Amino acid sequence: MFRIEHTWVLWCLALVPFFIIGFYLVKKWRKKARERFAEHELLQQIMPHYSDSKFRWKFIFFILAFIFLVLGASNPQIGTKMEEVKREGIDLIVALDVSNSMKAEDLQPNRLERAKRAMLQLVEDLKSDRLGIIVFAGQAYTQLPITTDYAAAKLFLNTIDTDIVPTQGTAIGAAIELALESYNFEKGGQKALIIVTDGENHEDDAIAAAEEAQEKGVKVYTIGMGTPTGAPIPVMRRGKQIGFRQDNQGNTVVSSLNEDMLADIAAAGDGLYVRATNAKAGFDSILTDLSGLEKGEFESTVYTDYEDRFQFFLGASFFFLVLSLVISEKKSGLINKIKPFES
Repeated sequence: MFRIEHTWVLWCLALVPFFIIGFYLVKKWRKKARERFAEHELLQQIMPHYSDSKFRWKFIFFILAFIFLVLGASNPQIGTKMEEVKREGIDLIVALDVSNSMKAEDLQPNRLERAKRAMLQLVEDLKSDRLGIIVFAGQAYTQLPITTDYAAAKLFLNTIDTDIVPTQGTAIGAAIELALESYNFEKGGQKALIIVTDGENHEDDAIAAAEEAQEKGVKVYTIGMGTPTGAPIPVMRRGKQIGFRQDNQGNTVVSSLNEDMLADIAAAGDGLYVRATNAKAGFDSILTDLSGLEKGEFESTVYTDYEDRFQFFLGASFFFLVLSLVISEKKSGLINKIKPFES
């Protein structure tokens, strides 16, 4: 297991582009100063040993020394000891709608991206609960099985987009059924499902599926992404918007939030319905309700001992710093002696 102890130190790497810009400005200034001092042929006679390439290499070694210094200061660590620890929590699955309507921009930057950012914050707020992720459109798929590996959850979240499900539509009922297949009901503890969608269900009876979930002890929550007035659905090609989705009559399709449907699903699942806004996505209210649910006990493997590895990076930094200091801007004597174009 690899981790960075002081991740904030890595922000210092943002200085590298400024160093590079500064280097080229200084190089340009030095060149103009030499040109003002004398013509090129005369400079060759006055400064025959000056090397532009060595000046460049000194800077490259300095940049490498700085990068390794920052990496060393962040203290990379490797986990060396694993233990089975008992944790208490609930089994939580988030079902995320990835249909094309989630690209509507009545929430900024759009419904899907707003939902993903809120889910990332949800992962940050979770402590010991197990988390699973389901994506759905016309069909539902497991994106992440129920796990305590929050780092994996963040990784999988970043890969979610509307093109990962081949069949378009909004099958909320299929997502609920897949969630019910994912829980281990033999283990104790409450189960919960959060459905993040705009509520335009066209495929199945989601309310009946929510009632089935409630009968099995799974609380179903819904978060509405979008606004009742709605917004057109952008059509993208190669990362650029080329227009808006239209119906068979050539009219622009407007996708609206179906709050009634989502409220009915949450009521059938003995949960809550929350409407997302640009300021808050609604996960806070649901987490508050989840905190009162019965916790189950389960075991998970965690790293409890880490060894520092900053020494290697600081050693590399010292090596490149020394190279930067010892390299002269003069040409070596051997190069000066080699003049292949003189007879």
